[in-house]
Amino acid sequence: MPTIGEVRPAFCPAPPQKLEDLGVSQTLLTDLMLRRLSIEGTSNLSGLSGALKISLPVVDTLFRATRNQQLVEVKGMLGNDYWITLSGAGRQLATERFHLCHYAGAAPVSLKEYHAATKAQAAEVDINRRVLRNALSDLVVTDDILDKLGPAIISQTSVFLYGPTGNGKTSLAERLLRVYHDAILMPYAVEVDGQIIALYDPVVHHRIEVEDQEIDPRWVLCRRPCILVGGELVPGMVELRLDEASGIYSAPLQMKANNGIFIIDDFGRQLISPRDLLNRWIVPLDRRVDYLSLRYGVKFQIPFEVMVVFATNLDPNDLADEAFLRRIHNKIYIEPVTAQTFDEIFKRVATARNIPLEPDSCDILRKLCLTDGRTELRACYPMDMCNILSSIGRYEKRPVTVTRKDMERAVALYFTKA
Repeated sequence: MPTIGEVRPAFCPAPPQKLEDLGVSQTLLTDLMLRRLSIEGTSNLSGLSGALKISLPVVDTLFRATRNQQLVEVKGMLGNDYWITLSGAGRQLATERFHLCHYAGAAPVSLKEYHAATKAQAAEVDINRRVLRNALSDLVVTDDILDKLGPAIISQTSVFLYGPTGNGKTSLAERLLRVYHDAILMPYAVEVDGQIIALYDPVVHHRIEVEDQEIDPRWVLCRRPCILVGGELVPGMVELRLDEASGIYSAPLQMKANNGIFIIDDFGRQLISPRDLLNRWIVPLDRRVDYLSLRYGVKFQIPFEVMVVFATNLDPNDLADEAFLRRIHNKIYIEPVTAQTFDEIFKRVATARNIPLEPDSCDILRKLCLTDGRTELRACYPMDMCNILSSIGRYEKRPVTVTRKDMERAVALYFTKA
């Protein structure tokens, strides 16, 4: 397990020891403490410190304030630690606060501090063709593509990958995260106008467990995020979403992707129209800031430190107008593969699958893929054909072979008739 010193991010705040240094109101922190006690019944101050991710001195300050207000009662002591529970008045107030919001987890950070952290952790990448080739070593990528991707990655702006389907646009986009070798701090939650926005999402954020905790525990050490969405993208995913039952806001996808990569795969096939999405993001892509709104109309600004990657097999000119395309400085055409690249992909896939090839296997497969009026070789064909050949072998209860007969069967299954 690494220490914090080995993966220290650019932004690294120490744990606040005073209540006023947390950047959020005492009322909000008191509500968190009361809700937490309501859930646990009885807790000690150390337990509350761990659950709310705030230091013991701050918890002690909150405890003394709530005790003076007769909201909590002391049930006993273990060493120097108080065991406390809610009083009758405390339970009543906690119930009232639960009706407004159920959140009882890590204390949020302020919007101002979130801005500062995101800006401080903006990605800076130093790569060349050799480094990029190593990062994409499991793909067969030409020098031409590498030399287009390299400057685009260094710019850390938006990228438009386009071209015929099946040539590796998504595979390239997903592997761009490999150029980052650092870590970032991400808050569990952000407070805006007294509201809680849940940000850290263990489904999409990869936490780094560290031995040393020299950082404010309200922040989680993570790898830079990479979020991919396809046809399931709907307008609500790029706006704040309020869970009516819990009273907690969920951060939009672009906020979860801050300081990382946001991939929109199969762009143009989403439920949200491409023009609506592009109009929504024309300012963020240009100015590196986004604007969100709480349910009751309060509008606020968040950083947009995201490298957005659009991947599509549709014509870019049919998806966006010139004004928008101008804001995407990096437009990279991923063309059909050459015969040499096709053969190399086929050999790699076959080797990985332990499928024996004959000397003329690559030539036969290429020619079969270019029959019936097909004129282009696609990067996906070798993998897809090997999958079908494997299925044929399993069906016939025999080892996988790559004879002309087997490849003809695979091609007939794979392609539709003209």
